[in-house]
Amino acid sequence: MAPAPDLLQSKRLRKPLVLLLMLASAALPALAQQSSRLIVATFPDLDRAAKAAAGRWAQLHPRVELKIVSLQYADHHTAMTTALATGSGLPDVMALDFRFIGKFAASGGLEDLAQPPFNAMALRDQFVRYSFPQAINAKGALAAIPTDIGPGTLLYRKDIADRAGVSELELTQSWDSYLAAGKKIKAATGAYLMADASDLRDILLRSGLKDGEGIYFDGQGKVLVESPRFVQAFELGREARRAGLDAKVAAWTNDWAAGFKQGRIATQMMGAWLTGHLRNWLAPETTGLWRSTTLPGGLHASYGGSFYAIPKKAANKQAAWDFIRLMAADKDTQLNSLRVLDTFPALIAAQQDPLMEEPIAFLGGQKARLLWRDIASKVPAVPVNKHDATATNIIRDEFEQVLTEGKDIAKALKDARVLIEHRARRR
Repeated sequence: MAPAPDLLQSKRLRKPLVLLLMLASAALPALAQQSSRLIVATFPDLDRAAKAAAGRWAQLHPRVELKIVSLQYADHHTAMTTALATGSGLPDVMALDFRFIGKFAASGGLEDLAQPPFNAMALRDQFVRYSFPQAINAKGALAAIPTDIGPGTLLYRKDIADRAGVSELELTQSWDSYLAAGKKIKAATGAYLMADASDLRDILLRSGLKDGEGIYFDGQGKVLVESPRFVQAFELGREARRAGLDAKVAAWTNDWAAGFKQGRIATQMMGAWLTGHLRNWLAPETTGLWRSTTLPGGLHASYGGSFYAIPKKAANKQAAWDFIRLMAADKDTQLNSLRVLDTFPALIAAQQDPLMEEPIAFLGGQKARLLWRDIASKVPAVPVNKHDATATNIIRDEFEQVLTEGKDIAKALKDARVLIEHRARRR
């Protein structure tokens, strides 16, 4: 799943590295003397799933104390990067978000869970088929196990669409019809179609992918950002901005949350887990007004997900592996995480449970989990690359120049390719 960050902590606010090291050192003491303790390093809201499973863990492992250490999303991943680099302050279990899985998988600091004594590849067929490849690095090592996934969906305000006379088919039939529907919504209600044109860009970058094809790199490491897929993503994002269809607000900001609460944003393309965030803390007062549907143009995509890994220098690897199996491969625990967090389980057995058929009040009684299960079954198995995070940031910067400075798209994508290749050679 994606993080549930404090909305007051935007990307502009970051703790200095020294403070992060202090936090990591204080929270994650030297583990050599903690063999009867299992330390799990995680982040909000995923930490709630671990806390919800604490009672079950205590029953199964009464002699192994479970200590859950949680830092804010960015701080957690920075602290874990530092811990792996220095070998100090390492937990037994490390939670990782999809955005960072490629980087961590390539770091060499995590156990290959495909190897004995873990032999995790025996579990692969029990999980959604695209989830395991996301955690396999270029050397074929399995660096982590998926626990939840993010089937891509279009969440839309049915009340706003109805006021504008816009049908669900108009929102989903094609990307052109989606933008046309946005113009009708804006004219009739004043609401924006989307929060930011970057939402359109990000989802379109995943269009047309097949099993084994990366978003930014092919199997040989060639940079793909000048492909027609990227051109289309940039062009449609620019079209949305020029037509005034986006509110120009970034995700996870106060303005973004306010847009949902005040009915100023009519749709949001993201992982299905956003439903839980909207219901629980972003816009609970909008219960019953939202619906979930497929992404426009028949696109099936993954948006986020969470993983658990074991550092090579972890002190309690057997207990760590037991914990990961409990969180990821135990049906009851997966279903409990769904109830607590509205995460979507990576485990197929959990997806087959009758709980999937329960109506969701926040979505007007829609049985949306059946839709999300169908979407998840059609998402291609897209591999990750250790430079994905770097490529993402570069593409975002170039896209912003296209929108705000009128930079030529072909020039922007060429510059992005050159910079990505340069950064990749340095690391």
